[in-house]
Amino acid sequence: MFKYFFILSLFVASVGYSQNTAVSMNESLKFTAAYNMSGIMTDLAEVTMETSLVKTSKVTLLRLKTTATTYSKWDNFFKIRDLYESYVSPKTLTPYLHKRDINEGGYYKAMQYKFKNKTNTVESIKKKRRGDGTIWEEKKSINIGSSTNDIVTTIYKMRNLNLEQATTGKNFPLTVIFDNKEFKISVVYLGTETINTAIGKKTCYKLGISVNNSSVLKGSNDNLLWLTADANKVPVYAKFKIAVGNGELKIKSATGLKN
Repeated sequence: MFKYFFILSLFVASVGYSQNTAVSMNESLKFTAAYNMSGIMTDLAEVTMETSLVKTSKVTLLRLKTTATTYSKWDNFFKIRDLYESYVSPKTLTPYLHKRDINEGGYYKAMQYKFKNKTNTVESIKKKRRGDGTIWEEKKSINIGSSTNDIVTTIYKMRNLNLEQATTGKNFPLTVIFDNKEFKISVVYLGTETINTAIGKKTCYKLGISVNNSSVLKGSNDNLLWLTADANKVPVYAKFKIAVGNGELKIKSATGLKN
């Protein structure tokens, strides 16, 4: 249950593509992740999204780092320490490398994608821990579409959409690679709505999200995302429904914004 919940906290993806005008090089967003337990929405973990520049001998990349960590009082029940990170072009957000390390209640899994953008392929490395403690590894080369991105890159590209000109009911398609599979995401623009958040009262773009052929997200009108209706398009609130219940993600703080 919790494994799917924290995957969902990252699956607030949208669609489209443009130059990066919304995401700064030193941004930090913090969220509270909650799950409905016996009819009560209970805060279980903190999700943090951070950006920073990384220089190599050949190129400068933007690191997109996302972590999910249960609050200490829940660690004895189900301890989660998840890390998702992508390395992308600062200007276009084109992905070059994606890493995902999952540590949830003793379950360990790691994924790495190296994007070969000229050939539309991904070199994948999957690792899992067996019952005896040894690590199982699988390597694959996967063909992908020209617009397919990893999940973290997708979240940041979403914020560069031209939602100002979208009409209510407009549907946008997107493809994300996750667990070595491509998933088709449908995003519907639902208009604007003003909501109260921890960073103030915000007028937001409201989006409805569904994933085709997925056992994770359920329904087409039960998964909603609110982005601030400004140049930063900060995700401030999300509601989602999965097979075993429902939850939400609420922003706690936002620093280092670009605009």
